[in-house]
Amino acid sequence: MKNSKQTALVAVTIAAGLMVGASSATAAGQCGRASWYALHSKTASGERMNPSAMTAAHRTLPFGTKLRVTNKNNGRSVIVRINDRGPFIKGRVLDLSKGAAGQLGFIGSGHTAVCMARV
Repeated sequence: MKNSKQTALVAVTIAAGLMVGASSATAAGQCGRASWYALHSKTASGERMNPSAMTAAHRTLPFGTKLRVTNKNNGRSVIVRINDRGPFIKGRVLDLSKGAAGQLGFIGSGHTAVCMARV
């Protein structure tokens, strides 16, 4: 039978392995619902929102992070830069600028299913 130090070491090693796996899955990609917005106010990063720019809001990703966002309904994709915080609606993973939503082809519907991955 292992002593308590060996047991603790095994537990920490397993936990670290699980954490590495979780962060890899997050970096590899995430799917969910995305919506769009077009304001002219300042974003959480301090820059003025440009509705025609290829930008997006995400709850936790660092400002400046670039993502490839793919519309699951039509296969179109665009690269956006995170410059704001949001979305603040349950079930949404990303708020895109109107320009990005236009490139992805979902302005009329207001939201769509997307997958995103860091670039």
